[in-house]
Amino acid sequence: MQSGQPEIADNPRAYVRWVMHAAQLGDVDAQATLAQLLLDGRGVQKDATLALSWFRIAARQRHPMAINMVGRCLENGWGCAIDLADAAQHYRQAADLGLDWGLYNYGQLLSRGRGVGQDLVAAYEQFRLAAAKGHAKSMNLLGRFHHEGVVVPQDVPLARQWYLRAAEAGDFRGQYNHAAELAQAGDEQQACMWLERALKTATPGFLEAAYPVLLASASSAIREMGLRYQQQSDPQ
Repeated sequence: MQSGQPEIADNPRAYVRWVMHAAQLGDVDAQATLAQLLLDGRGVQKDATLALSWFRIAARQRHPMAINMVGRCLENGWGCAIDLADAAQHYRQAADLGLDWGLYNYGQLLSRGRGVGQDLVAAYEQFRLAAAKGHAKSMNLLGRFHHEGVVVPQDVPLARQWYLRAAEAGDFRGQYNHAAELAQAGDEQQACMWLERALKTATPGFLEAAYPVLLASASSAIREMGLRYQQQSDPQ
């Protein structure tokens, strides 16, 4: 999009009007942005069906993120029926264009055999390519592959390096895994620091699974942290 547009934080509705005008004039970045605003309901009424339509318009112009987001809509049933096979095709197109999120999302389907035949070797390669582009979630997954010795030789020191890189790049799962490795090595202070970061941004589902592990920790500081965050998340 061109410079000079209003900022969404200053005036969301004016921003949406500006983006919509640019999208209607054929600006592909504006089309992808408008689609995301519609999907999220930011500055405009949420409309997943219309969002998907705009993603498709931008995707036809080979906009990598728009192609990826068509895949996300198809995978999750946002504005359409779930179609995992079609989602996989879109992720692969975005991956072929070099988009880190396309590589990651296609790798996820490959690793689980969803919409495409399971292929852990190919999944690892997608994550490796995405990680080389700085994709934090892919870095964490490479750590898991090396930690567990899946399709690559088990290499715990290398896994720890990937967890650290993912943690530093802001992935809460990487931060959690890095904290677990530090705790195992006896560095309780650093473990708690990284664990605190992870718990602040983790998803509810992840937290629900993590709390029993934290509360069973040999470290009193980690147990106390787990209890504190569990109480904060308890609506009662």
